[in-house]
Amino acid sequence: MTTNHAQVIRLHPSDNVIVALADLATGRELPEYGLTLVTAVPRGHKVALTPVAVGEQVIRYGQIIGVATVPIAAGEHIHTHNIGMGAHSTDYAFSSDIRPLPKVDGPRTFMGYHRADGKVGTRNYLGILTSVNCSGSVARFIAEACDRDGWLKDFPNVDGVVPIVHGTGCGMSGKDEGYDTLFRTLQGYARNPNFGGILLVGLGCEVMQIPDLIGHSRMRGDGNFRYMTIQQTGGTKKTIDRGVAMLKEMAVQANAVARAPAGLEHLVIGMQCGGSDGYSGITANPALGVASDMVVAHGGTTILSETPEIYGAEHLLTRRAVTPEVGQKIVDRIKWWEEYTSRWGGEMDNNPSPGNKKGGLTTILEKSLGAVAKGGTAPLTQVYKFAEPVTERGFVYMDSPGYDPTSVTGQVASGSNLIVFTTGRGSVSGYKPTPCIKLATNSEMYGRMSEDMDINCGDIITDGVTLEEKGREIFELFIRVASGEETKSEALGFGGAEFVPWAMGAVM
Repeated sequence: MTTNHAQVIRLHPSDNVIVALADLATGRELPEYGLTLVTAVPRGHKVALTPVAVGEQVIRYGQIIGVATVPIAAGEHIHTHNIGMGAHSTDYAFSSDIRPLPKVDGPRTFMGYHRADGKVGTRNYLGILTSVNCSGSVARFIAEACDRDGWLKDFPNVDGVVPIVHGTGCGMSGKDEGYDTLFRTLQGYARNPNFGGILLVGLGCEVMQIPDLIGHSRMRGDGNFRYMTIQQTGGTKKTIDRGVAMLKEMAVQANAVARAPAGLEHLVIGMQCGGSDGYSGITANPALGVASDMVVAHGGTTILSETPEIYGAEHLLTRRAVTPEVGQKIVDRIKWWEEYTSRWGGEMDNNPSPGNKKGGLTTILEKSLGAVAKGGTAPLTQVYKFAEPVTERGFVYMDSPGYDPTSVTGQVASGSNLIVFTTGRGSVSGYKPTPCIKLATNSEMYGRMSEDMDINCGDIITDGVTLEEKGREIFELFIRVASGEETKSEALGFGGAEFVPWAMGAVM
């Protein structure tokens, strides 16, 4: 960020656009740039610094975000009416931009729940995991019975009972990519360290069979696991009664685990953005990037995802890959997505969404460049498939759709014990069993939705707070939430509807 004025900002010396920080009227003079606006420009949108000819590149962040589709005058509003997708960098320059991590300020700890497999949870829930949609209502009935009976109050270290229900598990192939992805997701949730115990409930005749999920190994390292099918147990009421009894048994073991100090190497933080706007790449995302680098410097792990929303900016990640082989995995996932979207008659540049565009984002290239900023500057240590267990520490990438609930579902299945979510338009969601921290990109939205937002990053613009200061604020909140501080989405009760596995393949 090179210059910062009250009404506009230029993000890189080579940019031929500036970004409006307030609604600017036609005729508004910007003497510092020798400009007079020839059109009105909404807050968060772009203004041409110089004339741009048809086919000429439009540059923001020092990177290509599109090309002019009609002649653009200096001082004119730049948006979907006059720029479109153009060529973007495919110079992947593997492992050419590996930078040292920031120095840490001594060992830091959080208060977490230590598990038998060496992981550490930030919450201590009992989960009711379903193999198929057909057992979803019964799972909810079991959870409701636990709440209604009030016995959980006798287990103060247990945060509650969470039904994990979804819309698939049958009417699908039992041997394709979609099956494998759902299988990984369900197993990953069963092993997430924020669960102190898991009850697996199936119907009995589904494609996603309970014995296959359990396999030949223990579902959880601590053995605090039970399973049953509704058909074998004898129907709804018997299954509810048996489920409550099993959860009471598991609550004894889960409650015996109390919070204890853990190093930050046990933090695994999934990073998301949704409802992005023109401020996302200026405030919340780069501030989160600072916090991500701090977590990684302390030995922890941060996960970037949403492959359709890094499209056009993947070269910034390949250059940070610790080896060319790791960088190639990013390229391979991009190619997979190009084939996947074309298979269904789509295209990778169908983003941004209408809300993104209203907030000032014009092309997927522009959106992706801002989204990648969440990942800071740390080396990229590994690339994972959706819901694949994350085993490498540091800054990593997990392939996922750009649809937020699905992407977060994959990150939680991969082992995330915290989620952090940046938003410019506003977002209301939560992701039990993993607490979600919401970062607002602009002060206006934060003022409207402060009951849903944990941190306002808009003060980077309005009050001159530095990215480093805001990154430190986010980092410190990570530690407090990991130690038990309640997030806004947790206080509002979110997390019961956001488990959305990635549905691939034909429904049969």
